[in-house]
Amino acid sequence: MKLKHAINLHKGATAFLVIALMFFYNNFSINAFVYLALHGCYGFMWLFKDRVFPDRQWEEKVSVPYAALAFFSLGLYWIAPVYIICNHVEPQALIIGAAVALNVLGTLLHFGSDAQKHYTLLNKRGLITDGFFARCRNTNYLGELMIYCGFGLLTASWVGFIGITLFFVFVFIPNMLKKDKSLSRYPEFAEYKKRSGLILPKLW
Repeated sequence: MKLKHAINLHKGATAFLVIALMFFYNNFSINAFVYLALHGCYGFMWLFKDRVFPDRQWEEKVSVPYAALAFFSLGLYWIAPVYIICNHVEPQALIIGAAVALNVLGTLLHFGSDAQKHYTLLNKRGLITDGFFARCRNTNYLGELMIYCGFGLLTASWVGFIGITLFFVFVFIPNMLKKDKSLSRYPEFAEYKKRSGLILPKLW
């Protein structure tokens, strides 16, 4: 099976998990619904993205045990909703606003850069150094980091950042460094690297 099947199952199941938690813990608070709206919609948007402009790296064929491991590893991202709903967490309005803002901006960067990469490479292979990637070599990872940090904020606790921290250290960073190594085969990469950041935009 393809790795994306495990990922898509997790993304699509998130909204249903959150709804089940809300009923189980009888928690229909504003924060619970905000989390459901943000993370649930993100999961469905991911499925839409996979249909319209899929990421080739998730097309890799893997064994069923490996796919199961990937699915349960992604379960780390469910720590936040479980913590929020079972503990009836109610953060301040400022925190909720910041979480929504991070989610909106992160979604723009994540999905926008993935779309640019997909459609650019359909027409021309090579190094992408403009648009979303003009000042940042991994705008998609930056966007995803912002999205999950937004989810973490809604927990009003360090607990909400466990999943994204582990994925950032053990998945995001290795993938970004691997990508840099692959792109170094292009003669223009050295100059591009000087004017762009690995994950944070280099603005000067």
